[in-house]
Amino acid sequence: MTIAPRIGPPEFRRVPNVRAANPCDAKQLAGLDTGPLQLRLAPARVEELQRALMLSQQVLLAAQHQVEILRQANERLKVLAGLAEHAGTRSASQRPTWKLRDFCSSTELDPHATPAIKRLLTQRTRFRKDDPLYRVGDRFNALYAIRIGSCKTVLLTKEGQDQVAGFHMAGEIIGVDGIANDIHACDAIALEDMEVCRLPFDQIEYLAQLSDEFGHSLHRLLSQESTRTHSLMILLGTMHAEQRLAAYLLDLSHRYRARGYSSRELVLRMTRKEIGSYLGLKLETVSRLFSKLQREGLLQVQGRNVKLLDRIALGRLVDRGT
Repeated sequence: MTIAPRIGPPEFRRVPNVRAANPCDAKQLAGLDTGPLQLRLAPARVEELQRALMLSQQVLLAAQHQVEILRQANERLKVLAGLAEHAGTRSASQRPTWKLRDFCSSTELDPHATPAIKRLLTQRTRFRKDDPLYRVGDRFNALYAIRIGSCKTVLLTKEGQDQVAGFHMAGEIIGVDGIANDIHACDAIALEDMEVCRLPFDQIEYLAQLSDEFGHSLHRLLSQESTRTHSLMILLGTMHAEQRLAAYLLDLSHRYRARGYSSRELVLRMTRKEIGSYLGLKLETVSRLFSKLQREGLLQVQGRNVKLLDRIALGRLVDRGT
């Protein structure tokens, strides 16, 4: 019997591991040699990127700061529009709009009177700085609604000296002093370039008859102005010099706020001498008091620009005289 030969596992021969030649291998191997160098340079590269990032952040912060400065400047310009030192040098678009309700204090004007009032308000007259709107002794025949600018009213004392009796700004009515006797009892002098609406009093009386609402509004407006002036003068007569100046500044603050201006940042149209005449103080006293209030932190004064830093403290100062 024939026995088949035992079949064992196939034999495998190990083939030498030989890579095919590749012309790029030399370059790749050369590139591997630069790895340690790149690792050593990496920290410096990271620091460079960090410095660039910090610089860009600083530029961004500076830009944001400039935007905030411009925003605040824009807000301040809106608040101070119409209160620049020389109103005549500015364009009409920069000046505050004098609205119809500035003359008639009622919320809703009577529809019967509104067209006639609007016709009156188109009669505008301009005055240059130091021009008189009217003089003492002039016949009274009109009121004046101030659209732009400001003026002072001046009385003549028994000694023949000028006495500043009042200060009037845009949105207010002057000429009331002539209603009682049909003759003006004071001068009205422009403190800067002004634009006013001349309101003939006979037409005002006609409108008051045409519209009860307009008549009530007119009486209320005139009464408020008279009451404010008399109350302030009574207070000034009982106050010390420092309290008078504080009361004057607070009165301006309230009036500016009522007309949409800032109640803290004021531009004084009257000179220190005119303020002294109004308050019954000498020029030197007014200047000294401004400096004193600034040292005490109540005011910040720069020329005619006055910023009320502590209106509450100014109010307490005034209250001590009442």
